[in-house]
Amino acid sequence: MPQEFKLQEALKLAIETEKNVMDFYKRAAEITRDERGKKVFTQLAKEEQEHAGHFFPLYQGADLGSFEDFMATAPQLDSAMLVELEKSLDENVQERKAMEIALREEEELEKNLRLTASKIADTAVRAVFEKMAEETRQHYQIIESEYARLMGMVHETDIDTYVRE
Repeated sequence: MPQEFKLQEALKLAIETEKNVMDFYKRAAEITRDERGKKVFTQLAKEEQEHAGHFFPLYQGADLGSFEDFMATAPQLDSAMLVELEKSLDENVQERKAMEIALREEEELEKNLRLTASKIADTAVRAVFEKMAEETRQHYQIIESEYARLMGMVHETDIDTYVRE
């Protein structure tokens, strides 16, 4: 039987994590020159805000304020993702670096969400974390596809062409 995870702590951490990832994607969109890459990062930022919105109603603490106010707070500049992204600004590979960071972070986040879900006894709350893990997996796949395009790799939509030749 799973042990009960400290639910409110997990929810707060999930909300803060989604906000940090959203801030990362917003910043990545700002520095990305490639229009398609910029659109991908902008869309991912919107989806991260939606993800935080899944958790927010379940969180009973009052320390974050309203959802809108919390999401509008300044980015946490010491978050690992943003620190690494800002370091890459001196290089000529910002878009590639941003996607590499995003791939690592989405993979780690998915793993943490699945671990958290496995420790929650309440099936409804566990389902929220499992849904978030699946959405995170989908983000990873979107970024992976865009990374392949940016790097000039064979895109999955072209695979039939290359396999048949």
